[in-house]
Amino acid sequence: MKRGSIIFLKVVIVLIGIVVLTGMIRFPLTEGRAVDLDLFSIYSDPFIVYIYAASIPFFVALYQAFKLLGYIGQNKVFSLSSVKALRTIKYCAIIQSASIVMAVLYIRILHNKDDDPAGFIAVGIVATFISVVIATAAAVFEKLLQSAVDIKSENDLTV
Repeated sequence: MKRGSIIFLKVVIVLIGIVVLTGMIRFPLTEGRAVDLDLFSIYSDPFIVYIYAASIPFFVALYQAFKLLGYIGQNKVFSLSSVKALRTIKYCAIIQSASIVMAVLYIRILHNKDDDPAGFIAVGIVATFISVVIATAAAVFEKLLQSAVDIKSENDLTV
């Protein structure tokens, strides 16, 4: 992979992280029941705290993708470090999808009866699907990379 492509992908990952973090900070101030609350009350809301805690795997996965691009740039694709990064991305995606499902269930069961949770549930279903696709792709790439690392290590031993 060319150096320019790797730098571009790293910049994209950093921009995704910045946009998501900015949205997480800004969105509670402008949406729903939090519009009329003071700053402390907004960020002490249990659901907002849960969303922030549930976003940790997302940022860990972004960091691991950034590290994986670094390994690719150093020509260390076929290493155990790359396999470990993919495994971590897979686990983060699984945790993220489970967190989203729990949030959807929370909203579905405990929402205000005057409010329609269909929009949030639809977004939750789409986000869960995306997380499952990422976990599946990471698992496939992890297995392929692990078998390539095993073959490489066998060839290095025989030489």
